[in-house]
Parts: sequence; structure tokens; C-alpha cells
Amino acid sequence: MTKRSTIQIHVGLDEQKVPETIEWTASDSTADRLNKAKAMMIAFWDGQEKTALRIDLWTKEMMVDEMADFFYQTMMTMADTYERATPWADQAKDIRAFATDFYKKFEEKLKNQNQ
Repeated sequence: MTKRSTIQIHVGLDEQKVPETIEWTASDSTADRLNKAKAMMIAFWDGQEKTALRIDLWTKEMMVDEMADFFYQTMMTMADTYERATPWADQAKDIRAFATDFYKKFEEKLKNQNQ
């Protein structure tokens, strides 16, 4: 039998069904408690339908600067994954360049907003 691992995600909702809390745990984790998160993105690839299925959630406490950091870091790790999974390191480099440009633009907007 193939070994299985389970990931559980608990989302606490307010009256309007807006996420207030996100907690998760994994059966193979060494942590003996629920891990807290302010946001999450999960993507599944349906090979038969050739479509990506996504779940994107964030709590009310997620700040705009945290969202920019989250997107930047997610894009950078997506580039790492793409580079490991394909022979096209040049495209992984393009993803990293886009992520860096995205974050620089965010920082500039933040700077202009605070002036």
C-alpha cells in the first residue's frame, strides 16, 4: 500500500462568510499544533480536463503589504518549481524577473502613497 499524508485546513468564517482564521496541519509534520496563516493559495491540476482548480483565501487581517510579499514569494517559489520540473530555466528566470518587477512597482506605489 502507498503511504498517505493528510493535510487539513480549517477556515473560520464570520457571518458574511468572510475568512477570519485559517489554520492547517499535516500528518507528516513534526508540529503538534495547528499552524496559523493569514492567506492561502492552493492549486490542483486536472489532467483530464486540462484545467487548474484554485482556492485562494485571505483573512480580514491580511494587510496589503503582506499580500504583496505573499505574491512575490509565491511567484519566486513557482519559478523554482518550474525550473525543477522542466528543462526551461530561461522561463523560470523570466518568472523571477516578473516577480521582482512586480514587487518594485508595489514598493514604488507604497512610497508614493505615503508622500
